[in-house]
Amino acid sequence: MTTQALRRVIPIIAEQSSALDAAGRAEVEEACRRLGAQPGALLPVLHAVQDRLGFVPPDAVPIIAHALNLSRAEVHGVISFYHYFLTAKPGRHVLHLCRAEACQAVGAVALEAHAKHLLGIDYHGTTADGALTFEPVYCLGNCALGPSVMIDGRMYGRVNAARLDALVADARKP
Repeated sequence: MTTQALRRVIPIIAEQSSALDAAGRAEVEEACRRLGAQPGALLPVLHAVQDRLGFVPPDAVPIIAHALNLSRAEVHGVISFYHYFLTAKPGRHVLHLCRAEACQAVGAVALEAHAKHLLGIDYHGTTADGALTFEPVYCLGNCALGPSVMIDGRMYGRVNAARLDALVADARKP
């Protein structure tokens, strides 16, 4: 099959096999339309999709690849390289724990162990109640105030076990 023929078939295959609902598909297509013409559009498109849907569904990969004239492998490679991008629907809140050296030097390793015990999950997991997804991050740029965590984009510095307990309790409130 020629490259041109594949480009005509891929959107049809993606449409038939996609688990994205119509609204999710529209969000992905809109991000591609709005941002696809700029140089290096892949990262802005992926960020826009994650901002709107909360994650980058695997079924969005062929749509994005087709719109940006990239292979699915290229899109998947970028998604899997950057830990920020989630490929499964997260909990209601996303907790990022900084694992960079500056935070480790002031207690992030102990905080990580406490968080895993408190939440009952490991990195990339979501709590049984669906409240929190736990993700590592390799620098939040808050080095002077480590250990640092971020919940739903809001930064918290000098986090100890007691403060993490309080932040998690707040996040679990309905």
